[in-house]
Amino acid sequence: MNNLNFSLKKLECFKYLTTHSHLTKHNKKMAKKPVQTKKRVVKVDALGQVHVHSTFNNVIVTIANASGQVISWSSAGKMGFRGSKKNTPYAAQMAAQDCGKVAYDLGMRKCKVYVKGPGGGRESAVRTVNQLGIEVIEIVDVTPLPHNGCRPPSRRRV
Repeated sequence: MNNLNFSLKKLECFKYLTTHSHLTKHNKKMAKKPVQTKKRVVKVDALGQVHVHSTFNNVIVTIANASGQVISWSSAGKMGFRGSKKNTPYAAQMAAQDCGKVAYDLGMRKCKVYVKGPGGGRESAVRTVNQLGIEVIEIVDVTPLPHNGCRPPSRRRV
């Protein structure tokens, strides 16, 4: 390899030299060391919050403790659904089941459900959380309503 480098230098073909492939003193200093992140410990009470964010394209279910720290989350896309299948009630059921099991195993038994958005999987997600053994105390609709803000998208003409 050294002979090849020498002959390339003689021919003034510097672009073929492999100068960046080996570690130099400078490269060793500048090499990034792997950063270890500490896993955050979340305290789980018997009472918690379930946030169901349902849009026209996806359903996201987030479970948090009483103070609002996230315990687990899941979405229809995370469960492997793609395209128009993400907004089905079945996809919302699978997403709620995925993160509801984690919360139940950690000790959550009662929850308040906050539902946001116009999508199709709202009710099925709430029903699934209840079937997992987490008792639903109250259901609150927190869908943001404009006080005549932005112009909505035009109606579809099919």
